[in-house]
Amino acid sequence: MKHDIYEPNKYLKLGIRAWPFMVEELWNTRELVWRLFVRNFSVRYKQSLLGYAWAVVLPLIAIGTFVLLKKAGIVDIGPTAAPYAVFALVGLSVYQLFSSGLSSGCGALVEAGDMIAKVNFPREVLVLAAAASAVFEFMVKGVLIALACGVFHFMPSPVGALLFCAAVIPLIFFTLGLMFFFSLANAVFRDVAQVVSIGSTFLLLLTPVLYPASDKWNLLFALNPLTALVDGPRDLFITGTMRDPTGYCVSAILGALIFLMGWRLFHMVETKIPERL
Repeated sequence: MKHDIYEPNKYLKLGIRAWPFMVEELWNTRELVWRLFVRNFSVRYKQSLLGYAWAVVLPLIAIGTFVLLKKAGIVDIGPTAAPYAVFALVGLSVYQLFSSGLSSGCGALVEAGDMIAKVNFPREVLVLAAAASAVFEFMVKGVLIALACGVFHFMPSPVGALLFCAAVIPLIFFTLGLMFFFSLANAVFRDVAQVVSIGSTFLLLLTPVLYPASDKWNLLFALNPLTALVDGPRDLFITGTMRDPTGYCVSAILGALIFLMGWRLFHMVETKIPERL
């Protein structure tokens, strides 16, 4: 029978040779990731009156607020390539995949402190399970997007709708990489979760999620990797083409690098996590 041996600095000693072991370990723990995902998602809405409906209620409130502000002339949204409700819902769904994953990932280690202290297992499964919950909520919002398209009589590009799903994958890796970093940081400083929550709300206003990108903010948008990772998939869904494929590719590469660095760092300090909790 094969046994996994956990020892301090195991992956640090292996150096670059650690990657095959990391991938193998990830594959071997897939069932544990699934079980933790099911547990987390059921516990999250267990004693909630609306239950799973909260996954769609919050984006509807946000979009409804901007629709009212637009009609009242308080906020100048500008022209959009699709009915505003559809445009905003697609953008917000993609952005909340990032913000929801980041928020749940921050507390992944802290919330499982007792489990980590009592059981020896790859701690990365906690972060992966949190990411899986964010992806599932995004899929639920996909049903809402389809309903909105029917209500507002908007037919998205068939090819673009298929590419839309593939185009959010770099955002998932970007989010997962940050989740690895912030979950470790929050295990040391509990304030990190609050900072990330506030930062995600502030970043929403600095990313063209509920409004189209404006030429006046080109520099700001260019420095924000979320701009292309949110706007690119939405462009594909609405028009079937991407306005800034170069920016999207650069952001996708950056996301992949952050994922690899975050995953590697997480493995390097994995054995120190129980000491910090």
